[in-house]
Amino acid sequence: MNINTRMNNYTGQSDFTLVGFFIQSKHPALLAVVIFVVFLMALSGNALLILLIHSDTCLHTPMYFFISQLSLMDMMYISVTVPKMLMDQVLGSHKISAAACGMQMFLYLTLAGSEFFLLAAMSYDRYVAICHPLRYPVLMNHRVCLLLLSVCWFLGSLDGFILTPVTMTFPFCESREIHHFFCEVPAVTKLSCSDTWLYETLMYLCCVLMLLIPVTVISSSYSSILLTVHRMNSAEGRKKALATCSSHMTVVILFYGAAVYNYMFPPSFHTPEKDMVVSVFYTILTPMLNPLIYSLRNKNVTGALKKLLGVRPLFLKTVKQEFWNE
Repeated sequence: MNINTRMNNYTGQSDFTLVGFFIQSKHPALLAVVIFVVFLMALSGNALLILLIHSDTCLHTPMYFFISQLSLMDMMYISVTVPKMLMDQVLGSHKISAAACGMQMFLYLTLAGSEFFLLAAMSYDRYVAICHPLRYPVLMNHRVCLLLLSVCWFLGSLDGFILTPVTMTFPFCESREIHHFFCEVPAVTKLSCSDTWLYETLMYLCCVLMLLIPVTVISSSYSSILLTVHRMNSAEGRKKALATCSSHMTVVILFYGAAVYNYMFPPSFHTPEKDMVVSVFYTILTPMLNPLIYSLRNKNVTGALKKLLGVRPLFLKTVKQEFWNE
């Protein structure tokens, strides 16, 4: 009788319920406004960075090409989770269909995985630029950059194609309340009434591999960079090399730190509340911070921004002079 009831619960429901992040807050409306502002800042900041990189010929280099792709990924990444979360809060409906949940999960995994490998590609670019400057135009030509980007997207989508179908085919016999604000794999897996130990172990190994490969590339690249910088005779050269890499390392620490907690820490460290806070950090805050990190600490980007903003005043000044001359 109990088995029949459980199976009826499974077959009779097709939607999940996202408990959401706002239920933990004493002022959900204020929190929703703050997240909406952060969302707009992330979209506008990343869009502006892409515009500057594509409009200024001085920024048409492999480093800025990868930064523009990182901004594109961040715009897509934050758009996968935040609009649904805010709409649920406004409309008061926290339902999500199984198909929409699977799509959200696939996009999230693909974009997160692609960003992991893109950050590794960016560290390799810095390694070539600092350790092999004379061969840089050959080793990092446009074709190589496109190839590296394609590999990043392929490996990221591979993660989505592997984990999403398996997660969504588990029988969800009990409550379909996901204690999260989006369909993250660990949160959805907890709802299954079947034994998921083997799958969770394989998922852990997969995530370790997805993190280990980029971390190895990043560690090797920056170890070589530090040795090269240490051997430099010019203090100005050392300062310039370290300044070029510091922004990237800041982004790496922010993004990888949260991912390591979510997917590599044992279950005893996890609670739904902690997981949501960490997820907010790297799915919402990091996409907003990335353009600030790369723009405020980069003279070339700030110079391109001043040049872009200076177009209109120069135009108005010219028009004004022509008017008075007439």
